[in-house]
Amino acid sequence: MPDFVAPKGVPDYYPPVSRTFDAIRRTLLTAADRAGYGPIELPVFEDTGLFARGVGESTDVVSKEMYTFADRGGRSVTLRPEGTAGVMRAVIEHSLDRGPLPVKLVYAGPFFRYERPQAGRYRQLQQVGIEAIGSDDPALDAEVIAVADEGFRAVGLSGFRLDLTSLGDATCRLAYRERLVAFLDGLDLDEATRERATINPLRVLDDKRPHMQQLLADAPLMIDHLCDACREHFEQVRSVLDALAVPYELNPRMVRGLDYYTRTTFEFVHPLLGAQSGMGGGGRYDGLMAELGGQSLSGIGFGIGVDRTLLAAQAEGLTVGNPARCEIYGVPMGPVAALRLATLAGELRRAGYRVDMAYGGRALKTAMRAADASGAALALVLGERELEQGTVVVRDLRSGEQSARPMAELVAAVGSLLAGVVDPR
Repeated sequence: MPDFVAPKGVPDYYPPVSRTFDAIRRTLLTAADRAGYGPIELPVFEDTGLFARGVGESTDVVSKEMYTFADRGGRSVTLRPEGTAGVMRAVIEHSLDRGPLPVKLVYAGPFFRYERPQAGRYRQLQQVGIEAIGSDDPALDAEVIAVADEGFRAVGLSGFRLDLTSLGDATCRLAYRERLVAFLDGLDLDEATRERATINPLRVLDDKRPHMQQLLADAPLMIDHLCDACREHFEQVRSVLDALAVPYELNPRMVRGLDYYTRTTFEFVHPLLGAQSGMGGGGRYDGLMAELGGQSLSGIGFGIGVDRTLLAAQAEGLTVGNPARCEIYGVPMGPVAALRLATLAGELRRAGYRVDMAYGGRALKTAMRAADASGAALALVLGERELEQGTVVVRDLRSGEQSARPMAELVAAVGSLLAGVVDPR
């Protein structure tokens, strides 16, 4: 047993899985980049009050799951449990909302929640998120959803489902809350559930216990009590999604874990992930900026779990990205050859190729085993004879064929060699 291990609930990613993880993260970021979302880098910790006010003190995230501590100056700070509040703080602080709207931002990195660790649920979770702030256009809602859908499909996933609903606005939700409270008052609820209903009755609808699902079967649903404006907004969101050919299922019982959501709300679910089936989701948060001291601007965004997306890709048996550590592997025979091959490797890297080589004076057989293990397509073997002749032996590790090539021409020829194009010479 080693002296130190990773903290409980914090996964390590290392080759070859880390290559898949990185490819998935880059693919999700690319989908956002293509839609005009600019990168933002956020602090890993913030003032605790930002999350208490922005996420909602009644949520499990704030009341049970945050990593909160006092810094050396006695200030209460919290490792970020989600990204939207931090983005909104940055937008207000740096007056990004005073320029062209909507402000469209994308971010990625670790987030932290103290949860019971299990497959797909970690205390350090990795996310990619986007936020679009300053427009309540339904087409923007659809764009945000479509960016996530495109990211998942670019990864290669096909077995996921998009759940969609509307949570209304402050006006129609107030009237709905009264109906829901009246319904819950007539149920035989345990003390903890009754307390939850007092703080935020919508949270009760998220109770997954079978007996509670039976009790809630006839509960009034928000989507059936939308005001005219919210109903029209939701219909337009659906129309744009239909035009974009983004499939979805209506899920009027969906409740997100954060209090700031209004109107359009969504979640991507993968059945092969079991109990932790949510890959990511989000929604509109029209009152959040004002709640945090900024303008009264609307916004919408999502957070996608890179960890969950990786698990979904593994469940579907997908190979994402290039698992090979390099494309070309150098095998020098002797110290002079090692110096010349190191120079050649530098030239190839500057030309854009991924190159590794054997170190430590390995024997040819051992070095070739390392070349195979690296996943490289080509091995470059350089010994005394090749040095005298100004050539290098190029072995195609896919076919086993090899030939001597002029060293001076190698960089120019590598592209064709990697593509498997036969040199007519």
